[in-house]
Amino acid sequence: MAKPISLTRYLVEQQRVDGHIPGDLRLLLEVVARACKRISQAVNKGALGGVLGSADSENVQGEVQKKLDIIANEVLIEANEWGGHLAAMASEEMDSIYLVPNRYPQGEYLLLFDPLDGSSNIDVNVSIGTIFSVLKKPEGSPGVTEQDFLQAGAQQVAAGYCVYGPQTTLVLTVGDGVAMFTLDREQGSFVLTQENVRIPEDTKEFAINMSNMRHWDEPVKRYIDECLQGKEGPRGKDFNMRWVASMVADVHRILTRGGIFMYPWDKREPNKPGKLRLMYEANPMAFLIEQAGGMATNGTQRIMDIQPTKLHERVSVILGSRNEVRRVTEYHLEDAEKTSQA
Repeated sequence: MAKPISLTRYLVEQQRVDGHIPGDLRLLLEVVARACKRISQAVNKGALGGVLGSADSENVQGEVQKKLDIIANEVLIEANEWGGHLAAMASEEMDSIYLVPNRYPQGEYLLLFDPLDGSSNIDVNVSIGTIFSVLKKPEGSPGVTEQDFLQAGAQQVAAGYCVYGPQTTLVLTVGDGVAMFTLDREQGSFVLTQENVRIPEDTKEFAINMSNMRHWDEPVKRYIDECLQGKEGPRGKDFNMRWVASMVADVHRILTRGGIFMYPWDKREPNKPGKLRLMYEANPMAFLIEQAGGMATNGTQRIMDIQPTKLHERVSVILGSRNEVRRVTEYHLEDAEKTSQA
C-alpha cells in the first residue's frame, strides 16, 4: 500500500518539482488549512462548545450572523495575520478589508474568504464549509486598498474550500488541477485522497432552489422545465434534483460525481445580479470547477472574466458539468438576442 501523502508534502512537491507555487504561497495555504482544522473542531463540538445559534449582530450583507460565523472569521484572521505571507484579507463577515497590522511582516498576497458558508445549516447538523481565494497584490502599490482586491477571477493564484461533513475535506487548486485532502483526526493532518479530480461533461442531476421558480428569468425556467419532463421531454432522460442550501456541499457533490448548480438572478431583487458573492464564493468555486473540466458562467459570461467593481459584489451563478452549463448559457444568450431585437 502506498504511503499516504500529506498536504504539506503535496504542496512542497508542487513547489519543488513542478514549480507551480512560490514558497510563500505554499506556507500561506498551510496556514489556511490549519485554520480550517480549528474551525472543524468548533463545528464538531456543536452544542457542547456553546457555539450553536445566532449572535446578536448582522454582517455587511444584512444577514443575521451565527455564532460560528464570527468564530470562524476570527480563527482565519488570527491564523493568517502574523505569518508574513499576506498584505491584507477580506471576508464576507467584514464591511471593508483587513490590513495586516504593522507589527507583523507584510507579504505579497491577498486572501479572501467566506469563513462559514451555508451557516443556516449549522443548527440542523448539515454540511457547511469555508471558501477561500488567493490573489497577488498588484506590483508597485506601496500600501493596500480595496481597489487592489478588485481583480477578475482569472487572476487567482489559488482557491479552495473545506467542507465540514461526515469527513472534513479540503479541496484545493493552484492552477494545476484539483486535489482533495481528508482530515485524519488521529494524525491531525490532511491526507491526499484524490488527485486530478474530473467532472463528467454530462449529468442527470441539477441543484437549484425550486421554491423560487416563479421568480426566475425565462431561460432558467425553460432549462428546468425540460429537465422535469424527463424521458418524455426534449432532453430524453430523467433528472434528479438535489439542493443542500450550502454552496460548499452542493459544489462538493458536483466535483465528486457531476451535476449542475444554479443560483440565478431573480425578480425579487431585480437590481442585484444575483445572491452569491463574486469575490469569495463564485470566483474560487469557478476556478475549482474549471480546473476539474467543468464550466462556470453567470448566464452570459464566464464568471472568472467578470471585472469586479466592489468587494461584496453579487453575481448569478451557473456551474458544473460542461455540457449542461453550456446549454443554460446558450438559452440566456438566445433570450438576450430576442430581447435586443424586440
